[in-house]
Amino acid sequence: MKNFIHDDFLLETDHAKELYHDYAKNQPIIDYHSHLPPSELAENKKFENMVQLWIDGDHYKWRAMRALGIPEKYITGDAPDSEKFKKWAETVPYALRNPLYHWTHLELGRYFGIHDLLGPKTAEKIYEECNAKLDLEDYSARGLIERMNVEVVCTTDDPLDNLDHHRNLAASGWPVKVLPTFRPDGLIFIEKETFTDYLASLSRITDIKITDFETLGQAIKKRVEHFHKNGCRLSDHGLPHAYAVDFTEVEINNILSERLKGKTISKKETAQYKSAILGLLGGFYTEKNWTMQLHLGPIRDTNEAILSKVGINAGVDSIGDFQQAEQLAGLLNRLNNKGHLPKTVLYNSNPNDNELFATMAGNFNGDGIKGKVQFGAAWWFLDQMDGITNQLNALSNMGLLSCSVGMLTDSRSFLSFPRHEYYRRILCNVLGNDIKAGLLPNDMEWIGKIVTDITYNNAKDFFQFPSLVEQVPLEN
Repeated sequence: MKNFIHDDFLLETDHAKELYHDYAKNQPIIDYHSHLPPSELAENKKFENMVQLWIDGDHYKWRAMRALGIPEKYITGDAPDSEKFKKWAETVPYALRNPLYHWTHLELGRYFGIHDLLGPKTAEKIYEECNAKLDLEDYSARGLIERMNVEVVCTTDDPLDNLDHHRNLAASGWPVKVLPTFRPDGLIFIEKETFTDYLASLSRITDIKITDFETLGQAIKKRVEHFHKNGCRLSDHGLPHAYAVDFTEVEINNILSERLKGKTISKKETAQYKSAILGLLGGFYTEKNWTMQLHLGPIRDTNEAILSKVGINAGVDSIGDFQQAEQLAGLLNRLNNKGHLPKTVLYNSNPNDNELFATMAGNFNGDGIKGKVQFGAAWWFLDQMDGITNQLNALSNMGLLSCSVGMLTDSRSFLSFPRHEYYRRILCNVLGNDIKAGLLPNDMEWIGKIVTDITYNNAKDFFQFPSLVEQVPLEN
């Protein structure tokens, strides 16, 4: 019987097959947004079994298992790993039409050469076969990345991080660039209980006493410098929506002063502070020629009962229905007016916002930079066939698909890199169908070039990552 995941998987036309196999398939991967732990790359971790490698921390799988009624002890609880794997295998046949079904079999095929469908009957055999390979060097954290032709991995890092793991990786001579990304959630969410402690830690590691917005800016700038020296060229923000309300310097200093005293501030004051801090950060990013990523729209941590058992990142987040347009336009416009709008990638979690984000990106392009403001790849709940196709269509209709910087994993798993292949196959299929329908000319050389740009060249040129030599600082 023909393998389910075969050479022409998802490719419906001869044009799509040619575009994928000749122009997309072998392009190196630039994964500019992931949540891989840099510590595990630095130590070149080896995984004891497939549950530790493939299921632990993967809230996509957790949600599917919960939907099937699998008890939590087999998901995040204390059941033996072999039993957890069997419960995941039991879930997979019921995941038909969920991207997990495709990803699961892509990952088994690409990393382990296993083409059997995962299910209760094959679970034990596949578990044992995969586990037997995990002792091999090719299946260490670095080995898994090398197998996928990965050129760059950007992790997601707190401004307080010393970045020792990144520095050690850069100095090790390993050819894959592992670069930090500046994720300043702790600086932005002023309403959280942890905010004052976070600023105390920031003050301590920068040796700057934070008493007002100016000294806060000095401390942040010092951390931006630290990240830049260690190869960082991107920031990332996970927000429900952008913030661009009016404020004065006096108001922001008063808000910060009250909050540093441990007092609660109003919703209006919270929005004012967030508007001010995003403006400040945009200026720092522009100065360093960084790219700002705005991941907007999810509603997070909705199930308190699960959170109390599992902790954060429990897989109880969903698409939000926030109003996006006015605040996003206001933020980008305010930064642009000050000359502080960096290269930017906009990601939406709500599919209803596809055209909104695509047109918003087009409002602020220019400065001689190809695709300065990007409508980013389909993200989180949208990184499946329909979501990817709809994002490609919205971008094509409202902007220039040819300027796109392509796909990313946004994953904590070392087995997630076939998501780039998944995206590339869908991209080539969309274009191939257009050629067959006469909507595009049968000019494979030119359209192939566009595919190569989207899957590799645009990201390489857009982000301008440092060389490994530049990445290793003279001073820590």
